[in-house]
Order: sequence, then structure tokens, then C-alpha cells
Amino acid sequence: MALSASSSFLSGSITLHELKAPWISSVRLLDQSLVPSLPWDSYRRRLSVKPVCAELRRSDSVVPLAAPVLVPEVEDRVETEDYERLAKELEHASPLEIMYKALEKFGNDIAIAFSGAEDVALIECAKLTGRPFRVFSLDTGRLNPETYRFFDTVEKHYDIHIEYMFPDAVEVQALVRGKGLFSFYEDGHQECCRIRKVRPLRRALKGLRAWITGQRKDQSPGTRAEIPVVQVDPSFEGMNGGVGSLVKWNPVANVEGRDIWNFLQAMNVPVNSLHSQGYISIGCEPCTRSVLPGQHEREGRWWWEDAKAKECGLHKGNIKKEEVAQLNGNGNGATPANGSATVSDIFNSQNLVSLSRAGIENLARLEDLREPWLVVLYAPWCQFCQAMEGSYIELADKLAGSGVRVGKFRADGEQKEYAQRELQLGSFPTILFFPKHSSSPIKYPSEKRDVDSLTAFVNALR
Repeated sequence: MALSASSSFLSGSITLHELKAPWISSVRLLDQSLVPSLPWDSYRRRLSVKPVCAELRRSDSVVPLAAPVLVPEVEDRVETEDYERLAKELEHASPLEIMYKALEKFGNDIAIAFSGAEDVALIECAKLTGRPFRVFSLDTGRLNPETYRFFDTVEKHYDIHIEYMFPDAVEVQALVRGKGLFSFYEDGHQECCRIRKVRPLRRALKGLRAWITGQRKDQSPGTRAEIPVVQVDPSFEGMNGGVGSLVKWNPVANVEGRDIWNFLQAMNVPVNSLHSQGYISIGCEPCTRSVLPGQHEREGRWWWEDAKAKECGLHKGNIKKEEVAQLNGNGNGATPANGSATVSDIFNSQNLVSLSRAGIENLARLEDLREPWLVVLYAPWCQFCQAMEGSYIELADKLAGSGVRVGKFRADGEQKEYAQRELQLGSFPTILFFPKHSSSPIKYPSEKRDVDSLTAFVNALR
């Protein structure tokens, strides 16, 4: 985004059709139109806010006991908003306009969820609206040092106080004593995330009527492709309790990641130093790593799992019921027991051999192959398998007639247990090379899945 584009954005007249970049920030300003004839500085005041986890409102009536008062019974009338209609109306609105609408509508009962990553754009956007706003964050106790320093930088840059939520110490203690510090590497990340993130978030949202997130459709095609700019939260409750008591705003839902970064650079907004080290999607330190050029940003999260839904539970409402049915107990993706799936198969080429269970077993059993084989273990619904489809097909075409056979084996569903036990399957995709005169396949160790990297791997072993 050029600076000229930022100027249009600041004017408030630009829409997402003209500029796909929205943003955020926190300031405490008094509407100058209320005091047009008096100096602004003399009316600057710090906004007093209740904690995010405030108790539910009470409606105790205060009536003098000595004077009986007859009050006619009046039926409570609660104004309801059609948020599906509002989402359609704001579908092409700029993030700034969406942010202003959210802050205007909910005032002190709404807060921005800040993760310490690129959703600092939300804080910048909130600042640009000129309206008061609140920011909260979940401190899991396992964040990177760079993230903690970034929190401090953001507070000083915007002159705000981030409202931190912490996990229950007793629950964390029980988990660590019972399973150790890194149990999520063995049985999935869901339990740890539930204790350190989901439950603290639930407490935070109990003190609000609405919250603002940095979700984007392009962050996770498997779970976020259909998120609206505003919705009734499908998973959490607000201060009034019950289904429908919390509204969720996603001002940058329709913005692409590159446009977020163009905006941050144009506005000279502070960013987490981890981004310069290849981190895009940033979570807890043990569960986040940098991604390589060409990899999807969510591939750096929970990389040891082959989860179709790369979510920690904060936005579990994004996962459709039929997708939840495909997740097994430890959070790893799996198709139904019969191996069927509604998605189309991938890696289709005349130079690629589709191996059956019997075929891959024979290949693994033989110790004297006529030709070496390169085989990808995949699941067609996996976005990371889909991302490497083009390069793998190109490699197969390149190796045609070279003496190296290229194949694929669908290793999800009922084949998954076998692939994990016998074929070194850790996550999808897993690439194996079966050399001549060898009793076991060699697993491709790198995350680089471009043609040149895969070719170098094959040439080193053929």
C-alpha cells in the first residue's frame, strides 16, 4: 500500500473495493463537537473502564422503603439487530468503517482481541476512528520473549493498557504435573489450548457484549474462508449470558495478508520482531515456528499435526459440523472410517502412480527394487498437500523416463494408522524415497517442497 493509498484510507471514504487493507489502534478522545468553543487540551481525560472480566450487570432497584410507589408493569423490550443483514451491508465497507461501526454501537462493552501478531492493525484502525476503545490479550505463559516485548512497545506507542487474561494456575499445574511440559507433542494441542487460551477467553468475554478479532478469510482456507465481517458469536457468551449474547466483529475478514502488511508499513506501526525471522502466524513459543517462502502462514502452527482445522479453539465456531466429525480425539485430521471424502482427489498425472494399500506394502517390503521410488503420503483435503500439488506433478513430469518412479498413497482415513506405524507418517504431506537395495524408505526431512529442492533430494539418493 502506498502512502497515497493510506491518505485515502484515513479520509474514511475508501472501501474494500478500492483498498483491501484495514486497521486498528487505541486512543481515548472526547468528541470535540461537544465542546467546540473550548480548548481541546483542557478536556482531555483518561477513560475509566471496567475490567474485561467484570461481573454480570445487576438490575437492583433503589426505592425508598417509607414511600410505597406503584410502578406499572412494563414488558421489557430488547432491541435486536439482524447481524446477517448487517454483515451483507458491510461486506464491501472499509475496515475503518467497520471498526467505527463496532465501537460506536457497543462503546465500553466491546474490546479488541490482540495476539501480539499482525492484528496490531486492528489497534491502529481503532485509533484512527477517534473513538475510545479497549484491548485485551491472552497471556498463556508460553509466549516468545519477543511477543512480551512487543506488548510493552504497543502499550507505549498507543498510550494504552492492554487487559491481560491468564490461565487458571491450578489447571495448568495439574496438566504439567500429570503430563509434563510438552504433552501436546504427543496427544495434540487441544487440551493445552483449552486450559491456557479458551477458558481465559471465555472469562474475558463474559464481561463484554462484543469483541473484535483479526480473522481473515485467507489465513486458513479450511476454517476461515466464509467468516463474515460481523456475526453473532456461535461459541461464546457475553455479559448477558445465553446464546446470542455476544457479537463478533471481524473488520479485516476480506483483507489479504499482503495488504495488511502494506498498511502497517505505510502507517509506520510497530510490529513483532519475530516477523522478520519468518514467523507470520504467531502463537505460543513451543507451538509456533517460522515458515519458508511459499508455505501457508498457518503451516507454522502445530506443524507436528496433520490437522485439517488449524485452530486452537478461540474460533471453533468456524469449523463446520461435518468437519468436526472428521477430527479424531487428539485433534489430528482424519476422514470417516470408510475412507470416503467429498473433496476431489489430487496429484493426478499420467506420470504419477496411485498406489493401493497392497502396492505400498509391497514397495516397503522389497529390499531389491528395480527402480527407486518417490512417494507422497497425502490427504486430498489437506491444504498443505494441495499447495504442493503443482510442484509435485511438475517433478513427476521431470523425472519421467529418468529411472525414478513417482507415486502417491492416500494415507488418511482407515489407512492413517498403518501409515503412522509403518511409513513414518507424522503430518501431511510426508514424502518418502524408496532407494534401490535398501530395506526401508528415507523420509524427506525439509519443509521446502519446490521442484528444485525435491530434485536435489532425489539426486542425492538415487
